Amino acid sequence: MCTSGQLCRMNMKRFLPVFTALILALCVSNARSVDDGSDRVQIGAPGTPVLLSDSDPGLTEAVKFAEKRYNMLSNAMHIRRVSKVLSATKQLVKGVRYSITAEIGRTQCKKSEVLQDSNNCEFFPDSKKQKSEVCLFEVWNVPWQNKSTLLKQKCQPAVPVQETQKVVKVHLSHDKPSKENVGLLMQFKEFIIKYNRTYSSQEEAEKRLGIFQQNLKTAQTLQSLDQGTAEYGVTKFSDLTENEFRMMYLNPMLSQWSLQKQMKPAAPASTTEPASWDWREHGAVSIVKNQGMCGSCWAFSVTGNIEGQWYKKSGQLLSLSEQELVDCDKLDHACGGGLPSNAYEATENLGGLELETDYSYTGHKERCDFNSGKVAAYINSSVELPKDENDIAAWLAENGPVSAALNAFAMQFYKNGVSHPLKIFCNPWMIDHAVLLVGFGERNGIPFWAIKNSWGEDYGEQGYYYLYRGSRLCGINKMCSSALIN
Repeated sequence: MCTSGQLCRMNMKRFLPVFTALILALCVSNARSVDDGSDRVQIGAPGTPVLLSDSDPGLTEAVKFAEKRYNMLSNAMHIRRVSKVLSATKQLVKGVRYSITAEIGRTQCKKSEVLQDSNNCEFFPDSKKQKSEVCLFEVWNVPWQNKSTLLKQKCQPAVPVQETQKVVKVHLSHDKPSKENVGLLMQFKEFIIKYNRTYSSQEEAEKRLGIFQQNLKTAQTLQSLDQGTAEYGVTKFSDLTENEFRMMYLNPMLSQWSLQKQMKPAAPASTTEPASWDWREHGAVSIVKNQGMCGSCWAFSVTGNIEGQWYKKSGQLLSLSEQELVDCDKLDHACGGGLPSNAYEATENLGGLELETDYSYTGHKERCDFNSGKVAAYINSSVELPKDENDIAAWLAENGPVSAALNAFAMQFYKNGVSHPLKIFCNPWMIDHAVLLVGFGERNGIPFWAIKNSWGEDYGEQGYYYLYRGSRLCGINKMCSSALIN
C-alpha cells in the first residue's frame, strides 16, 4: 500500500508499461484462441453454450453437415471445404445446437466430378483462387431422430492473414499515468476480445489504440449534445478512422446528385399515417444481413424493399440476393457504391432477383452468374416518394418498407436509443448510406424511424438504428423510394 504520493506515482510509472503490455497480450490471446488444445470435457448448465475443442466428434459431424449444405445451396462450380474451425460451441436445446465459426475455401474439385466424399478435394494453392470466406453456421442435431438442420448460414470474405499477428507491447505516450489511461487500456482490451481483433505489429496496435481513444472522445461529444435518448460509445467500428469507416462501409455515390436519375413520383397514400406502424410485426421484413467491408448498402436497401413488396403481393417473405446486384448491375459500382434508382432499373432489366440461397453473398464483385430460370421475385417499375415525413410514413404504412438514405456519421458510434444528433454532425446534403425504413412510432414521447441496417445483428439494437422523426434529420427524407409490383 502506498504511503507517499510521490512514491505511488513512481511505482505507477514503472508499472504502467508492464500493465499495458500485459493487457494487450491478454487481448490478442483471448481474441485469437478458440481453446487450449486439450481434450477436457466441457461442462455447462443445461441450455448454456459450452466451448468445444476441434476433436469433438459431434462437432466434426456438424461441420461436415454444414459443409454439405453450403455446397448444395451454392450455385458455384467448385466444391468448398472448411479449412479451419475458428470457434465452436454446443448447446442442449431439444437436441444439440452447434454454433460454428469456420474458414471455408474453394477446392479444385468441380461439383460435377464429386458425388459423395469431398475430403480428398485439394484447395487451390493460390489464395486468390481459393476465395476464402469466414462463415457462421448454426446446426441443430437431433441424434435420436438421426436428423440435422442448418438453422443459419452467414458468410463474408476472410481478411487476408498477416505474416505476423502478435502484438508484444504498446506503450502510451502520456507523461503522467492516470486512472484514465488504465481505464482506456481496459476498454481497448474488452473491445479486442469482443470483436476478435488482431494487429500485425506494435506500431499498428499503437495506431489503433490512438484511433480508439479519439473515437471515444467523439462518442462522448455526440452523447453530450444528443437531443434524443441515444447511447453512443464503443462499437465494432471503434478502431477505424472516419475516412476508413467511409471507405469500407459507406457509399460515396449517394451524395453525387448529378448522378441520380429522375424517378416517377409515387401515388400518395389514401389515408394519413397512423400513430405507429412496424412491418416487422406484419411479416414483411427478413433478418438483418451484413454487407461486410463493402459499400453495397444500396443493394441491401433495394432488396429489402423488394422483399417487402413481394410479401405484400404474394404473402411470401423471401430473402433475395444482394450479390446478384453487386455482380450484375452495370449501372452501379459494386462495393464502390451505387444508387437505388439504378438498382431498380437493373433488376427490371435482368428480369428479377434470385434467392439468397441460390446466389449467395460474398462481399466483393465477381463475374455475373445470374440464372433467369432461378428468378424468385420481379418488379415492374419504381417510384420516388414525397419529401414530407408525414407523407412518407403514410405511404410506408399502406404500402410496405421503404428504401431510404441518410448521413451516417453518428451511426459509427451508435449503440441504442433514439438518435437525435445536431445537424452539424449530420449534414442532410452529405448522404452516404442506404438503409430500409420498416416502421415508425414513439418512445417516451419521442417520435422515431425504425431503420433496418446492413451491418449485422451485432450493430445497434439487434441490427437496427432508431432516428428522430419529424425534422428531416440527416437527410432521411431526401431519397425515399420503392419498387412496384403489378
